[in-house]
Amino acid sequence: MKKITIAIDGFSSCGKSTMAKDLAKEIGYIYIDSGAMYRAATLYCIENNLFLEDGSVNTKELEKQIDNIHISFQLNTQTNRPDTYLNGINVEDKIRTMEVSSKVSPVSAVGFVREAMVAAQQKMGEAKGIVMDGRDIGTTVFPNAELKIFVTASAQIRAQRRFDELKEKGQQADFNEILENVESRDYIDQHREVSPLKQADDAILLDNSHMSIAEQKQWLMDKFQEVIQKA
Repeated sequence: MKKITIAIDGFSSCGKSTMAKDLAKEIGYIYIDSGAMYRAATLYCIENNLFLEDGSVNTKELEKQIDNIHISFQLNTQTNRPDTYLNGINVEDKIRTMEVSSKVSPVSAVGFVREAMVAAQQKMGEAKGIVMDGRDIGTTVFPNAELKIFVTASAQIRAQRRFDELKEKGQQADFNEILENVESRDYIDQHREVSPLKQADDAILLDNSHMSIAEQKQWLMDKFQEVIQKA
């Protein structure tokens, strides 16, 4: 059967990664979490003191160090899902903290960071048979992807999901702080100069505000089958 490229874009905390991972597992494709790559780059900036006092990124210094940021994915045999590695170290849990969440948008908005990540993502996807989720996969990374999905949900519902996820992991969480972070990220993601978040003209809209995981899975499988039959 011919393999295709599946691009899943959308707002933060929409559950894009979960649905992309599940779909990839179901159809035997490789899953690549592009958002995790930007989170790993943000963690690198935090650990190497590349944030200025006003919260902005020291872009001059980051540009000098961009070639030192090596991000890869390795399958976790316990979860059967890929974990994110930064320079050979598993950072899957570290990149999901609120500290990283609150700083990822400014890093993602830096032009040369996006160029480096997009180049790495395109290389990963050369052989097709991949599912990748993020903010600009269908518009910038894989504009010719055969199946493009754009996911949305209300900010309140997304904040609640993020809150529940953090509490489940035993991490401290403040709903209002998370909601503020979600709305702030939405604004930055949609208004950044390089590759702003927007729905590709040929992407299918999925509002999962009131959908169960099972309903999402079925919806995605239906869309995949429709495209595969035409491929």
